[in-house]
Amino acid sequence: MATTQFGKETSERGEFVRQANRFTQRITADGSSGWRAEPGRYRLVVSLACPWAHRSIIVRRLLGLEEAISLAVVDPIRDEKGWRFTLDEGGRDPVLGIEYLSQAYLATDPEFTGRVTVPSIVDIESGTVVTNDYPQISLDLSTQWREFHRPDAPDLYPADRRAEIDEVMDPIFRNVNNGVYRCGFAGSQQAYDEAFTALFGELDRLTERLSGQRYLLGDTLTEADIRLFTTLVRFDAVYHGHFKTNRHKLAELDVLWAYARDLYQTPGFGDTVDFDHIKRHYYVTHDAINPTRIVPLGPDLSGWDRPHGRA
Repeated sequence: MATTQFGKETSERGEFVRQANRFTQRITADGSSGWRAEPGRYRLVVSLACPWAHRSIIVRRLLGLEEAISLAVVDPIRDEKGWRFTLDEGGRDPVLGIEYLSQAYLATDPEFTGRVTVPSIVDIESGTVVTNDYPQISLDLSTQWREFHRPDAPDLYPADRRAEIDEVMDPIFRNVNNGVYRCGFAGSQQAYDEAFTALFGELDRLTERLSGQRYLLGDTLTEADIRLFTTLVRFDAVYHGHFKTNRHKLAELDVLWAYARDLYQTPGFGDTVDFDHIKRHYYVTHDAINPTRIVPLGPDLSGWDRPHGRA
């Protein structure tokens, strides 16, 4: 492994390698994990800019867990200490009483030296991190917090379709969710070319799949749609230019553009998107890619509200 000028780990071939999640304990309905699902006990820390955190924000909203799990939003701009609570009065989270998410990480593991990531779920009483395992967080919100879902909450990860959902989500993660980062943080031309080809190959396959059905699993909204949406909604605003994923803009891919607008206009999706946070985070934080830290004024985002014709 090597560290690129972007501060990211790369393989010998210059391929971006995502850091493993450090805290992977689970919050379960029966508490058998050591952490029981209890309203008011935990705080979900997110960045509105981060697609991995955005998944948990959407799931929390769709399931009606806002009262059960409180939400802390960090500043979209990280400094040398990581994610900051500068959006809160006094620069301190009002519930956890900390200025940086890293303080909760070090309270949990004083030897921690990796990157502090969002989403993270923090136990309010102890101030320690239960989990930053973003793929599992959203699944557990669906499966382990059922007692606290709103009465008409959707089943985003139904037991009888989990294998099918997992099969769909795997290449989406590899080629799209993580694929845009593999393009943006590639340390060699070959690594970039391979990631670019895999990304648009997958988008072409998804276009074919979605050309005859409303959602990835047919007529039912699932976790898979949420995971794809959080990348698509950032595509034209940041990935197309900043990460060089520029074969096409999302707005030029008719099926995926209509599909993304359909989700955006669904309560719980578009109302959790903050394009200002998204653009400022990517263009200011990744100063090795954008050393001037100039945040572009475009693209025109008004098209997200246009009729999508998929209902």
